[in-house]
Formats: sequence, structure tokens, C-alpha cells
Amino acid sequence: MVRTVQSRKIILPEKVNTIITTLQEHGFEAYAVGGCVRDSILGRVPEDWDITTSAMPEETKALFKKTFDTGIEHGTVTVLLDHEGFEVTTYRIDGKYEDSRHPSEVTFTRNLRDDLLRRDFTINAMAYNEKDGLVDIFGGLEDLERKLIRCVGVAKERFSEDALRILRGVRFAAQLGFKIDGETREGMRILSPTLQNISAERIQTELIKMLVSDRPELMRTAWELGITTQFLPEFDEMMETEQETPHHMYTVGEHTLHAMKNIRPDKALRLTMLFHDMGKPAFKTVDSEGVAHFKKHAIESEEITKKVLRRLKFDNDTLHKVSHLVYYHDYRMPAKEKNVRRAMSRIGTELFPDYLEVRMADVLAQSTYRREEKLEELHAVEELYHQITEAGQCVSIKELAVNGKDLIEAGMKPGKAIGEKLAEFLELVIEEPQLNTKEELLKRI
Repeated sequence: MVRTVQSRKIILPEKVNTIITTLQEHGFEAYAVGGCVRDSILGRVPEDWDITTSAMPEETKALFKKTFDTGIEHGTVTVLLDHEGFEVTTYRIDGKYEDSRHPSEVTFTRNLRDDLLRRDFTINAMAYNEKDGLVDIFGGLEDLERKLIRCVGVAKERFSEDALRILRGVRFAAQLGFKIDGETREGMRILSPTLQNISAERIQTELIKMLVSDRPELMRTAWELGITTQFLPEFDEMMETEQETPHHMYTVGEHTLHAMKNIRPDKALRLTMLFHDMGKPAFKTVDSEGVAHFKKHAIESEEITKKVLRRLKFDNDTLHKVSHLVYYHDYRMPAKEKNVRRAMSRIGTELFPDYLEVRMADVLAQSTYRREEKLEELHAVEELYHQITEAGQCVSIKELAVNGKDLIEAGMKPGKAIGEKLAEFLELVIEEPQLNTKEELLKRI
């Protein structure tokens, strides 16, 4: 039985409504479906508008001037209206899933209920058009009101069809601030090993969406359900590593979760906080008084960061930026101008503001032991950074008042010595910025 809620009004974009009404005028059913319906009810702006219809792919193509086959074997045709594309998919029933991701076959149907039944969660299994209103067969509207992530039908069946739904469920809970239904959690726990069948690229996409959400700490839920074991076992080690030191009050993993919450939802920054202490489990030592130490753990954290980001198929730019920030996350210096200039030179002027954010998030996730002292010094470093930047002081070779060409014209031979001399000049002007003039530097050749 199709349950409709006439009173629930959704404003459809004009082009979406045009596609739906065109299909209806030719005797077919058509609805906006899935995440766009969910987000509209929640007052969020949908990223995409997907349309489902009883029309077969060829029937859809015959009604519109410009279309192209997006995934026609699965019933999806993209309709172009004024250069904007909308995916229109035929109602379908998925066959047996043999790889925890893709159905072995797809059967088209004229029945909306059959199509909604194959979807993952109740909140994503609602459809809408202006004629029928909201079609909600599985209680998705009630689950939205209860703030609940619940599978359509039997949870274990939905997750055995597509293992990525396990991670998607936790991601939706993180993004929407929802809790996960008990049966759904149990299905996730039992079938979490099937995530091994999912590609690294798809895992990466879901992980990033979770990390940049308002609740990145739901990584804890992923750990509790055995999900992280499948693609990020290094995180499990952190959750199980105690920190017996006055500077900390959490396990390494719990500290990491708090640190992620303390930094703005930027992909590279959240990843940096996720990885910054991953070297601690391997570098932990305990002294005779029972105090834990993690000396030089940043070196190991950087190596793990590179290994995991490659494993999850991240792009090189993200890999270099995040691993660099992880390496320097614990780099500290006295709040003096020359020390800050040297830090800016080592870390890089582009990444130094990010480094300051990382340090702040790290400190705020530690215990209150000497916290005020740490924060005062960090604020002083930040103030000096702004002063150095505003004064235009030199902190890199490219900012020197001379370059290689100037040194050659002054009599130096081309070669390795040029680079060494420029590095020597950089050290000089980091100590004494006023010496960064062409005249002063050429005197020292």
C-alpha cells in the first residue's frame, strides 16, 4: 500500500517539476526521490535532485530533446534542460548481490513500492511530486522526526546487498545528528567485514563526509561496530592506547576524537587531527614512575599518514599537505621573533596558519594541566606570526633580496655553491631581518 502525506509541501525546482509533469502527461508516474526529498523536509538545500519513474529508459529518452545514457543498463538516463542535467531512473528491482556492492542483474518494474523497497534507509526511501504529495511507505517521515537512521526492511539484507551502506549509515548519523536504530546497528556490526569488498575510493568518500560533518566523533561508533577495523585498523590501536601522563586525560583515540571536534570542518585539517597521533601506540614507553612518553611519535605518525592516504587512494596534494602538518603538529618554539621566523621557514608560510589551528585543537583536547600556559604561548606565537607577515620579513629563499643570478653576476660560479650560499643568507636574515637587502647580502660573498 502506498502511503501519501498530502500536507507535506516541498518546493520542487522548476526544471525538476517540468521533467516530472512531462512524464505524467504521457501516462507515466514520476517523483523526486531519495536524498533530495529528505533534505527538503529537513530544511536543507539538496545537492542533487534525482527523479524516479515508471517509464522505461527508451520511453524517457523519447520525451526529451537532449538526453544521454548515464547508466542505462541500470535504468538511468540524464535529461538535459538548459545545459543542466538531471538523472531519471526507471523503477527497478535489484537481483542477487554477489560482491557486496552491485546487483548481478536489474529488473525494471512499473511499481513504485518495489523501487523504494530496494533503498537503504527509510529517510532515503521517500518520493514526492506535486500531484500525489509525499509518498512514505516505510515510515521515513516519522524516523526524520525521531532523528533515527533505520534500514528499509531487514537490516542484514540491506547491508548484504551493499556493504558501503554500513559506512553510509554512520555518515548520515554524523551529518544529520541522528542516532542509529538497534537492529540497524546490529546489522552493521555483523556485516562490517564485508566492507573489505568495497573499493578504497568509495570508502574515502564516505570517510571524508563523516570527518567534515558536525559530529566527526562518530568515528567512535564506527570503531564500536567493527567498521574501522576493516579500513583503518590504525584507529583501533589508538582507541586501545592509554596515555598515563599529566598532559592527557583520554586514550590516544579519544583525544583524537576531541581534537577533530576542536578544528573547523576542513578536509585537510580534520584528516590531520585524525592522523596526528597515530604514531603513539608504536612509540609508547613507560618510565619507572609509571608515566607514559611518546617521544618522536610525530615521525611515525607522518609515515602512517602517507601509508594510509595512499591505501585509501587520496590525491597527492592532500597527502603532502596532511603528512606535512602531521609531522609538525607537535613542533613548539619559544614565543620570540626569530624562533617564529624559523618555524615559518620550516613549515612554510602557506601552511603556518593551519599549523597554528592544529596546535590549538591539540592543546584543547589535552588535560587542563598547564593548559593556560600552553594557550598563552600559542597566542603569543600567533601574534608574532602576524607581526612578521605584516612587516614583510623574509622567511624563505624566494623572499631574499638576492637570487642565484645576482650571485653569479657578483662573481660566484654556477652550481651547488649558489644554493648553499642562498641557504646561508636565509639563516642570516632569519636571525637579523634588517640584513635582507641586496647591498648587505652581496657584501658577504
